[in-house]
Amino acid sequence: MATFADIGVAAGLNNLFAVAFLVAFAILRLQPINDRVYFPKWYLLGLRSCPMEQGSFVTKFVNLDWRSYIRFLNWVPDALRMPEPELIDHAGLDSAVYLRIYLLGFKIFVPVALLSWAILVPVNWTNNTLANAGASEKLQYSNIDKLSISNVPYGSPRFWTHIVMAYAFTFWTCFSLRNEYAKVAEMRLHFLASQRRRPDQFTVLVRNVPPDQDESVSEAVEHFFLVNQPDHYQTHQVVINANKLAKLVKEKKSKKNWLDYYQLKFARKQTRPMTKTGFLGLWGEKVDAIDHQIAEIDRVSTEIAEERKRVKTDPKSIMPAAFVSFKTRWGAAVCAQTQQSRNPTLWLTDWASEPRDVYWNNLAIPYVSLTIRKLIVNVAFFFLTFFFVIPVTFVQSLANIEGIERRAPFLKSIIET
Repeated sequence: MATFADIGVAAGLNNLFAVAFLVAFAILRLQPINDRVYFPKWYLLGLRSCPMEQGSFVTKFVNLDWRSYIRFLNWVPDALRMPEPELIDHAGLDSAVYLRIYLLGFKIFVPVALLSWAILVPVNWTNNTLANAGASEKLQYSNIDKLSISNVPYGSPRFWTHIVMAYAFTFWTCFSLRNEYAKVAEMRLHFLASQRRRPDQFTVLVRNVPPDQDESVSEAVEHFFLVNQPDHYQTHQVVINANKLAKLVKEKKSKKNWLDYYQLKFARKQTRPMTKTGFLGLWGEKVDAIDHQIAEIDRVSTEIAEERKRVKTDPKSIMPAAFVSFKTRWGAAVCAQTQQSRNPTLWLTDWASEPRDVYWNNLAIPYVSLTIRKLIVNVAFFFLTFFFVIPVTFVQSLANIEGIERRAPFLKSIIET
């Protein structure tokens, strides 16, 4: 049986957590190590440079400017006052839609709350159903129960008020959602139309290309789309399993970084740096570091050339997947959103991501293995959500004063005062 005090405690806890998360967000936003996470759009446009590239070792990770912590929430009123087109240009369409979600909440719940307090509360409060039941049946209730429909007697014509208001609230909610959805859809279309054309808007990722003894994967893809999309198909690129090649390229890049480091060290000290050939340079034969890195780069370069030749000629490196490009966005949209074969497990199509968003190593994962992984993730997500009820139930048990006194006895003296 909830009371006004219980509701106040629950509201206070929710507000406290909301403020805590907002402050944590604002403080983490100031740290140089998180700069790329909070300002990715500016990095993509070249309007912001990484603060970790300059300053001392500590300032590359932690913001030590105390003045920035004084005004760390100044961006909130600035974002609320910023015109919508300017906000989209500054922070992206998602930010503008996110703010509109909050405004939509006010548009829906403020009129609903005002009507409820102006009409439903007097209708419920002016009855004596709970008082009569408490006197005759010793029913326990609180003042807040008098505000609910439980205080309306059975068969009372006042129930019509609740029915009419339920329809009114439903109509207002659906009307607000419809208008907001139309506005957001218009904003999205305008945003997409104003952006420059990108290759991924004309490209579709095709998976699970069926094997054919008479045709290679590339020939099968070209033949399939020339037959089914002759007016829109333009070209394609077969996916190749080059994970080993990518590792070698990454290793070569690391070797070059070490070579630059040792060369700079030699330029400063005018002494040839030495290193050990063992694991992490901890043991092994002691050799000249610069000569060793040059030899390692030559070795890796040779392996890269050999692996590149092998990838191009080895049929096992060709995956049953391809990026297919179309002449028009309409053709790409039709292909990405329709089933291409009678067998629903073959010729699977989906929109291609932007090149910087593609995790190329995962393209070599077979479709069956990918499906099993998705199933495992969904099952894990289900159990995570199911067992999340336990901590939620515990937190809700603290939403009333009696629960806090029972589970945290050391706070009893503070609560009673």
